Amino acid sequence: MKKTLLSVILIVVSFSIFAQEEESEKFFKKENLFTGGTVNLSFGNLSTALGVSPFVGYSLNKYVDVAATLGVNYISQRDYNVVGDKLRQTVYGPGAFVRLFPVKFLFAQAQYEFNLIRQKYIPAAGSGYSLDKLKLDAHSVLLGMGIASGRSFPYQKSYYYFSIMWDVANAPYSPYKDNLKRAVPIIRAGYNIALFQGRR
Repeated sequence: MKKTLLSVILIVVSFSIFAQEEESEKFFKKENLFTGGTVNLSFGNLSTALGVSPFVGYSLNKYVDVAATLGVNYISQRDYNVVGDKLRQTVYGPGAFVRLFPVKFLFAQAQYEFNLIRQKYIPAAGSGYSLDKLKLDAHSVLLGMGIASGRSFPYQKSYYYFSIMWDVANAPYSPYKDNLKRAVPIIRAGYNIALFQGRR
């Protein structure tokens, strides 16, 4: 009788511990949080872009990271047809991305951005045109891939990364198109900071 009771208690305790572990797996884990930032450059036909994008995100598992981001970019273009004309833009807005890591040093990335654009057209001296300012918006969908210096899971490490992407959406005012409306490569480098890791 004592052996049976002891066996039942052990089974109940084991099941309870297993259930608690399973339950804890379903909830948000703060050690999966990360933050960081990106510096991006793009160069195209008579155009240059510089920007920064801080982000905060969460590692769903060893293969997938998701994050929310806020970007600020400055873009300068020269007119192909009228020598001396310039177009300058300040672009800012929210976004989100997902990164897929087939291995810890290589990733594919898809990113959505809603870009609020403040545009200034500066005509060449003597062209007969006047300075013009516009407020526009554009949706961008960026796809590309990159390399990382050593992402880890579940005990995360901070790491550097480098990526190249293109805007595959057809928004007419995309900040990632040159003055001939062609997609230009977006080169980004940044640092991913693991949070709440404690001592390992």
